[in-house]
Amino acid sequence: MSDKNRIIIFDTTMRDGEQSPGASMSLEEKIQISRVFDELGVDVIEAGFPIASPGDFEAVTEISKILKRSTPCGLARATKKDIDACKESLSHSEKFRIHTFISTSALHMKHKLNKSSEEVLDAIKESVSYARKFTDDVEWSCEDGTRTDMDYMCKTVELAIKSGARTINIPDTVGYSVPSEFKTIIETLMNKVPNIDKAILSTHCHNDLGLAVANSLAGVTAGARQVECTINGIGERAGNAALEEIVMAIKTRNDLMPFTTGINTKLISKASKVVSNATGFPVQYNKAIVGKNAFAHESGIHQDGMLKNRKTYEIMTPESVGVKKTSLVMGKHSGRHAFKDKLSDLGYVGITDDVIQLAFGKFKILADKKKHVYDEDIAALVDDSLIKEENVVKLKSLKVVAGTGEPQTAEMTLDILGEIKTGSETGDGPVDAIFKCIKKLYKHEINLQLYQVHAVTEGTDAQATVSVRIEENGKTTVGQAANTDTLVASAEAYLNALNKLIIKRKRKAPDDSVSVSA
Repeated sequence: MSDKNRIIIFDTTMRDGEQSPGASMSLEEKIQISRVFDELGVDVIEAGFPIASPGDFEAVTEISKILKRSTPCGLARATKKDIDACKESLSHSEKFRIHTFISTSALHMKHKLNKSSEEVLDAIKESVSYARKFTDDVEWSCEDGTRTDMDYMCKTVELAIKSGARTINIPDTVGYSVPSEFKTIIETLMNKVPNIDKAILSTHCHNDLGLAVANSLAGVTAGARQVECTINGIGERAGNAALEEIVMAIKTRNDLMPFTTGINTKLISKASKVVSNATGFPVQYNKAIVGKNAFAHESGIHQDGMLKNRKTYEIMTPESVGVKKTSLVMGKHSGRHAFKDKLSDLGYVGITDDVIQLAFGKFKILADKKKHVYDEDIAALVDDSLIKEENVVKLKSLKVVAGTGEPQTAEMTLDILGEIKTGSETGDGPVDAIFKCIKKLYKHEINLQLYQVHAVTEGTDAQATVSVRIEENGKTTVGQAANTDTLVASAEAYLNALNKLIIKRKRKAPDDSVSVSA
């Protein structure tokens, strides 16, 4: 496969993806994600928007220190202070990219920038030339590109390349375009911009009309050789083009799209889970490639076809994206060695014996309560064990009174830095009583932003995973816990989020005054 057909995968999960309301990630979570992305084979990782907040600056700095294969990238508006922040935060890496942008549509120039088309051209020349002083890897984006006059876009792209940009990104910022139109935009740039051969064209498509992946692939067939995307398709509003869908569409339909990427597709499922855990955003069951049902077959006709030849109803193998074909049923008689082998099969490599032992203990307890323990059950137990910190507040015991005719009451015992405290509280429902009791025993004031319950597996004995998101003075944390008792999972999820918040209090609150989409 020639280099002309090599597609650069530019991931913006930790920049555009984090701009999803509630998807804020801690520094530790971003570092974990960046390691997985580096291993996955992502070419460019947009680690953040350094000028936006101290937290973003720190994240870009730390990520730029640890990447071995991927190129770290920071986003900057068309201002010197933004570009300086990018350069400073990325300077720990031998190679890095500065990604600068400015709006080019008449709507944005008038109402957002209050600039004339000539003033925008001046800003493009100045910002790209300035960024070029720090690195030869400069990317420029025309924000709201798909609503930009085509002749003017050609002019801006030619100027950006002349000023030193080596990647030109065309964002469908508001998810407005359709595949035929987006293909025409790329083809027009390829044919009308005289110096286009000196740059790589890129796509950045949002999913407001559900066309982000289709538009991105239309751009690739027209000549774009970079795709900007996110794991699980997270991002502003309806999200971005999903990395896993782009990569697997190219791999599966290579007959129509003879392109290649550097992605190790067998790590896609692992990357999806890591991002889902960090953001607290569960992946919808029918999500393409990484959803729980993506390789599940319930219809009798489908099952019959699968038994005869799996190709009858599967266009790709689950193994190709890191998913096992079937669930190995684990029960209470399974030993630690079998449990450890199972974790390896599920993609958990390199976890410590302490984590394995903790998860195995929980597994034995769960196996006594359930007839069958599924892969998803085990994954939930391990994920819950992996996110344990040196907790300040730990749950020792919980008793809840619920039902009709009497107040909903929670009685619990907490271990708070080694001190055992017991108390009870009533509430408007058992979960409210539990959360009030925690606040009584450990004094704090927070805003509960999200309380969400979903069953990991089917049946009345299903294990419940509870997600809780809390906020205090601009700091947001997400806690998760899994248990067959939903009320116990609720208490543990709240405490998980609270312990993360206690750790976050040591850091400066981020300045969220700057928010951008491209």
